[in-house]
Amino acid sequence: MSTQGEVADPVPVPVRWRTAMEAALYGPDGFYVRPGGSGPAGHFRTSVHVSPLYAGAVARLLCRVDEQLGHPAELDLVDVGAGRGELLAGVLAALPPPTAARVRPYAVERAERPDGLDPRIRWVPEPPPGTTGLLFANEWLDNVPLEIAEDGRYVLVAPDGTESRGPVVDAADRAWLERWWPGAGRAEIGRARDEAWAAAVATVDRGLAVAVDYAHTREARPPYGTLTGFREGREVRPVPDGSCDVTAHVALDACAGAGAVLLSQREALSELGVSGARPPLALAASDPAAYVRGLVAAGEAAELTARGGLGDFGWLVQPVGIEAWPGAAG
Repeated sequence: MSTQGEVADPVPVPVRWRTAMEAALYGPDGFYVRPGGSGPAGHFRTSVHVSPLYAGAVARLLCRVDEQLGHPAELDLVDVGAGRGELLAGVLAALPPPTAARVRPYAVERAERPDGLDPRIRWVPEPPPGTTGLLFANEWLDNVPLEIAEDGRYVLVAPDGTESRGPVVDAADRAWLERWWPGAGRAEIGRARDEAWAAAVATVDRGLAVAVDYAHTREARPPYGTLTGFREGREVRPVPDGSCDVTAHVALDACAGAGAVLLSQREALSELGVSGARPPLALAASDPAAYVRGLVAAGEAAELTARGGLGDFGWLVQPVGIEAWPGAAG
């Protein structure tokens, strides 16, 4: 969202981080719900904005889910944390027309529906129940508010970002820490994200639920956490006053339900046909325009799958009534 104009009303006293994040991101005039502006794309670049190759890969995944479902009369595509609907628009454009005609696209977003959006896209505040198809959440869970703890106590935060020591963590959060983030020091308690993802998956009757995000696993939790902010393309101090995005990486292994598969984006996109291979040099002579297009696509694919970058994102793939990972099927 644009940071011009008023920012969200800050919580007036130091509170736990989850409360502060909720108000700053989703409260009245919060960062993600403020009317107007360019939306998340104006502040950070996701895989969706890097290249249409990403939407094409999601379209192929949807087609493979469709095949496993037996080509139902209506095929749901639910984009959780849809931003301005860019991914849905790209997937609809990439699908074969007969498949696109059967798709019911849903954009799940708290912000108002943007002007000019494809009228086929339903704009809803929560995932619809009874989904048959694909539920896809690209960089959603990292913006689900969470608690921060340090040495067994909650961390409190003031409107200007100043932190202070809070009360001892409660039993439920302590149990989560013991299982998923053991040891002393600073930790980001992902229990709220586990619950949010479980609730989203529960809306799927048959199909696949996929969460894509900055991620880490129990064996490699960051010792000082990952909480940060973004504004207008730059990383900034996480100040919960509505003036910037406030985000933290996701413990995707804690979110995973029975039968789930964890992949890197590099692995997932490779199975879905995204390759950074350069076009053959001979094409430069026979069809120069095609050669240039191939070079551009190769560069975009390389960015989407780069080690140390987007390629290291985690894909949590949760099946509901189909095989766990249909990436290589069909």
